[in-house]
Amino acid sequence: MPEISIIIPTWNSANMIHQCLGCLVQQTIQDFEIIIIDNASLDGSVKNLKEKWSNLTFQIEKLDENKGYAIANNIGARLARGKWLALLNADAFPEPDWLEKLLHAAEENPEYEFFASRQIQATSPDLLDGAGDAYHITGLAWRRHYNQLMQAYGHQAEEVFSACPTAALYSCEEFLKVGGFDEDYFSYFEDVDLGFRLRLSGAKCLYVPEAVVHHVGSASTGKRSDFSVYYGYRNMIWTFVKNMPAPLFWIFLPLHITAVLFFAVYLTLRGQGKIIWKAIFDAIRGLPKMIEKRKSIQKNKKIKPSELLRVMSTGLFEPLQEFIHRNKGK
Repeated sequence: MPEISIIIPTWNSANMIHQCLGCLVQQTIQDFEIIIIDNASLDGSVKNLKEKWSNLTFQIEKLDENKGYAIANNIGARLARGKWLALLNADAFPEPDWLEKLLHAAEENPEYEFFASRQIQATSPDLLDGAGDAYHITGLAWRRHYNQLMQAYGHQAEEVFSACPTAALYSCEEFLKVGGFDEDYFSYFEDVDLGFRLRLSGAKCLYVPEAVVHHVGSASTGKRSDFSVYYGYRNMIWTFVKNMPAPLFWIFLPLHITAVLFFAVYLTLRGQGKIIWKAIFDAIRGLPKMIEKRKSIQKNKKIKPSELLRVMSTGLFEPLQEFIHRNKGK
């Protein structure tokens, strides 16, 4: 049985999957299996992979339609035989000791159940792509230190709210125990939602700066696409409704609504009004189902709201500062 199961979802990833697999061949530890879940790619993403990469142990599951990032990873997790799940995007290229550093962190820090990597922008290697996920009391979330200078930020190992599944390590047992990714999400914000539910179950996340990957980012969907706007904001609302425990839910609900309306106006002025309002209305239509999920999540939570608040971002102007920095030069 392998120690680690690496899950790679693909969707029209033919131009990157070979580079990703090439990086896995070079890993300093090889006690892993690879599970590729192909979301009905049209570009031959998984064609001849087994023949070309015969020195790797992996299986390929081809889906008959694009069922989304969340479902693809969940299928992979159910097929996994390893103690640990290493989630890796096809456009993420890990350095040779990436797995070794994550596994070492897991062994040295048994009080943590999931681990975030240090992500560097593949096209701008002097800039960070992320250092774990931050979750704000408004319900907004972002990758820590995104677009910051790589040499200046993200060198300290520390507890973070959650991990970006572009390149992350999860206890397979804990991942499956909370149900994996919410399959209603399709894509976007599913990592924060999973991290939130893991948090409520008592799990903790450690950022491991020595575990480095180079990430292209939004290679399939585009950073400002209607696709990313729709799923990002719809799922953000659902995540807040499902997971924020009382009394924090009622305290921060006005801030959440304000944040949603602010970005609705901003995106409308940017020419994406139709898609952002569709996201909001669809989120509202889906609230009855999310409230049912909330009942189960909150019933089984194992931490106090004060413990959760400790790992959340609370500065009122943090989202604005993050937004300005993220869009600097664009």
